[in-house]
Amino acid sequence: MITKITGVLNRVFDEEVRLQVGALEYQVLVPEFVRRQVQGRLGHEATFHTSEYLDGNPMQGKVVPRLLGFIHEAELEFFELFCTVDKVGTRKALKALIRPISEIAAAIQREDNKWLTTLPGIGAATAEQIVATLKRKVTRFTVAYEPVIQGEHGPAPSVVVDGNLLEDAYQALLAVGLNPAEARVRLDKVLAGGQKFESVQDVLVLIYSKAGT
Repeated sequence: MITKITGVLNRVFDEEVRLQVGALEYQVLVPEFVRRQVQGRLGHEATFHTSEYLDGNPMQGKVVPRLLGFIHEAELEFFELFCTVDKVGTRKALKALIRPISEIAAAIQREDNKWLTTLPGIGAATAEQIVATLKRKVTRFTVAYEPVIQGEHGPAPSVVVDGNLLEDAYQALLAVGLNPAEARVRLDKVLAGGQKFESVQDVLVLIYSKAGT
């Protein structure tokens, strides 16, 4: 079983990244909050803590091994814990984790079912089950973890937008009518400029100024 993988980040897609390790390129599935941590790191070396699962229906003979990746080992541990909730499973957990694990853990700890239902695929009944199953197990995950990804010549430049601000900007774009793919594309374009942002308004102003040029 592969538990950690290091290579050059070749490509970043909506639900996966491609990592070059020697002559091989690996597909690594990642949740949205991890994708945002690495989206500006193309061409840099990155390390992912990984887990594997079999995707498909064994009864139909269609099973594909998948590699899941996280920047921090604690993120992987939280993901595995999240998957223990009844009727969640690997695929649903991957789609649900759009926020940093510290935020999700804090919501579980304070029994905030309403907040949990804002995660994709998590309805009221599932949110209640998540709280009932995990509320006494998530305290250590309420501490935020900062991503550290090594570049070719040492540490890569620091992220110019923190995860919470970026998520708020993403949600604001959805609120004004953009679909998820359009919102990601626009965020990716402004992040590529390397500019520092202090607020969601700064991000939105630059996005719409670029859209008008």
